[in-house]
Amino acid sequence: MLGDSLSAGYGLRPEQGWVALLQRRLREQGYPHRVVNASVSGETTVGALARLPRTLQVHRPALVIVELGGNDGLRGLPIEQLRGNLEKLVELPRQAGAQVLLAGMRIPTNYGPQYTERFFATFGEVARRKRVPLVPFFLERLHFDDRHFQADGIHPNAAAQPIMLDNVWPVLKPMLAGARAPAKAAAAR
Repeated sequence: MLGDSLSAGYGLRPEQGWVALLQRRLREQGYPHRVVNASVSGETTVGALARLPRTLQVHRPALVIVELGGNDGLRGLPIEQLRGNLEKLVELPRQAGAQVLLAGMRIPTNYGPQYTERFFATFGEVARRKRVPLVPFFLERLHFDDRHFQADGIHPNAAAQPIMLDNVWPVLKPMLAGARAPAKAAAAR
């Protein structure tokens, strides 16, 4: 799992986050995969690209979920740079033999309708161009309901985490059958 605070579980206990719930669901349903959460709060696509080669080397994943871009959008990163970074975040794991699932994101409309819509459309464009599965909007069914967010109004609360997992699961589940047997992680150096 390569993501930002939404996947790092910002403001939650480690076992409450959707990534921990994913590991639990995999175990309960008999999947042999081990989830490694390489998400970092505040992460951008640039930061993830810097960390990704080492992360791939250490963990040798069969499948990588990329949930990034929200912080880039909040910083007003040019769409062309976002697109290029997302494409590299898809390409590098594939070159390492992993399948990739891309999770789309929306940003607040105060960035203007043109930027906001171009931002959202970029995820679908990258998924089509690179031929990877897409969760169109990672926070589907959450983004207009304050009951699902912490006091900051940005980060999903514990009650939202199962919904986030359910947003990813229908796209992820068919990929698991095609993922090679999980490789043992190399010892951290």
